[in-house]
Amino acid sequence: MADKPLKDLAPEWAQPSTPVTRRVFLGLSALGVAGIAVGGAVADWVNRSPIGRAASSAGVADLIPLGEAFRYYTVTDGFPSRSTAKYQLRVHGLVDHELKLSYADLASRTPTHLTKDFQCVTGWRVTGVHWTGVKLSDLLDEAGVQSKGKALRFTSFDGVYTESLTLDQARRPDVIVAYQMEGKTVSTEHGGPVRLYVAPMYGYKSCKWLDGIEVVDAVEPGYWENEGYDVDAWIGHSNGRDDKPV
Repeated sequence: MADKPLKDLAPEWAQPSTPVTRRVFLGLSALGVAGIAVGGAVADWVNRSPIGRAASSAGVADLIPLGEAFRYYTVTDGFPSRSTAKYQLRVHGLVDHELKLSYADLASRTPTHLTKDFQCVTGWRVTGVHWTGVKLSDLLDEAGVQSKGKALRFTSFDGVYTESLTLDQARRPDVIVAYQMEGKTVSTEHGGPVRLYVAPMYGYKSCKWLDGIEVVDAVEPGYWENEGYDVDAWIGHSNGRDDKPV
């Protein structure tokens, strides 16, 4: 399987010309899980390890989980940006009524507030993040899912990233179309102004820069699933530490 770049472009140290390859990403995933499981001693060792040194020389040391802080990932050459005024979300496919929703349209609907952790498959976690958005199930009900509809395909306005959920997964109360994070509009770096947030799954399922929700008749593996990651990315399946969802 060929390597594909995953770039971590945190503004304070970004090196856009130095990609993080999938091989390094997977190495960091394994070491990051160990860091979460047994704490700071392993994190210190990771810094001194060949992968840690390679990551540091590539400008990606912050991928290693050394504390509760977000890491900013993109699979393209930068962060796509769209203002709240120009934002539009399309809900389409096997539905009775196609929806085209602005940021204001989403914010005018009944909000759902969640305080949940954000867990990356590479091992780092930020606890107690405050999210505000619209339940995905509410939007699906508004559009009217047809009997042939069994799954969802999510698209990003970066033009590359895609994700998927089954219809049952999408109807969970802890799956939202999020337009606020920590009381503010979701930032560009965090995938805003609107992103998907799937609380019980690893972060790659929470599609950033969300611009399309398509109801389809079967699950279509997303970007990282096509690179070997789990389609059903329940937290705990890969690190044996986190509780599985009920």
